[in-house]
Amino acid sequence: MNQPRDYYEVLGVTREATEAEIKKAYRKLALKYHPDRNPDDPEAEARFKEASEAYSVLSDADKRAMYDRFGHAGLRGAGVNPGFQDAEEIFSQFSDLFGDLFGFGGFPGGRGRSRGGRRVRRGADLSYELTIDFMTAVKGGDEKIEIPHHVRCEACGGTGAEAGTEPVTCPTCGGAGEVYQAQLFLRIRTTCPDCGGRGQVIRKPCGVCRGRGRVRATQEITVHIPAGVRSGLQLRLAGKGDEGDAGAPAGDLYVAIRVEPHEVFQREGDDIYVTVPMTYAQACLGATLTVPTIDGDEELEIPAGTPSGKVFTLRGRGVPRLDRRGGRGDQHVQVVVSVPKKMSEEEEALVRRLAEIQEARVAEKGGKRSFWDRLRK
Repeated sequence: MNQPRDYYEVLGVTREATEAEIKKAYRKLALKYHPDRNPDDPEAEARFKEASEAYSVLSDADKRAMYDRFGHAGLRGAGVNPGFQDAEEIFSQFSDLFGDLFGFGGFPGGRGRSRGGRRVRRGADLSYELTIDFMTAVKGGDEKIEIPHHVRCEACGGTGAEAGTEPVTCPTCGGAGEVYQAQLFLRIRTTCPDCGGRGQVIRKPCGVCRGRGRVRATQEITVHIPAGVRSGLQLRLAGKGDEGDAGAPAGDLYVAIRVEPHEVFQREGDDIYVTVPMTYAQACLGATLTVPTIDGDEELEIPAGTPSGKVFTLRGRGVPRLDRRGGRGDQHVQVVVSVPKKMSEEEEALVRRLAEIQEARVAEKGGKRSFWDRLRK
């Protein structure tokens, strides 16, 4: 698969470009490569899609930040698919922008509205917050969620018309979806008041959806969680939002990720941190400790004379990276001397003997001396 070009290069702007500069650059390219200006030109259509893909990322602050940091691989890893199936999806996505560029609904000639010249509305985008456990975020997996949204009415096939009938061409606009109004010397093009820009009217509405072509339903959707996601990332499930008008694409579902904390591991970026206890004897004499990792327990060699708080690093044993570098982060293991709250008589005797050898002052056996007593000794 060919690697997409750099989005900033596609639009011809610098990485420091403002939102206004990005929009201006895209408007210029959209006008140049618009399908109605370049009929039957595959290269122009490809350029149009490429510029639209770049704009869909760079015009969104969150997507742009992710792209700046992780590149194309980071967007794919987070489930963001900025590509478009065809020009109609682009017109639906940026309907406001194309309205500004070319007038009502798109470029003169109607392609910006729909294949049939009528205006259709893309389905609404939906959002969902998904809470996942720590290990699912680290290793990835599939999560099933239930989404209430509008789906195509099966009774009428999404047309909104009663079974056995079909929508008819709007007599007011002749199927154009728009009408002209004369004001003095001007002719103003507006949305058809009878069909709402659809170009068709329904004489016999479907009894199930009441002519809407959509019904409310709850669907179970599987969300693929890429390994390495973190709280705050957003996954885009194309076409899983609300159903659009007949002939228009469905909206997208945006799943915001929230990761639950872990009782043992802590995460910073792509690195994992864990604290492991060791005894005073192990710190002095050295030992082999069993430490937890996200892949299971591992043995870690502790050299003699290791101070409490020492951090050991296990390279490449952290979280899989979403960015273009690939690979994994590291795991950092901090070893801390564990002091027992209670000791047996034998243990206490041994510790007191050690204190005598080291000429260390310790509390007397059987009780604690006062602070002033310790000072006077």
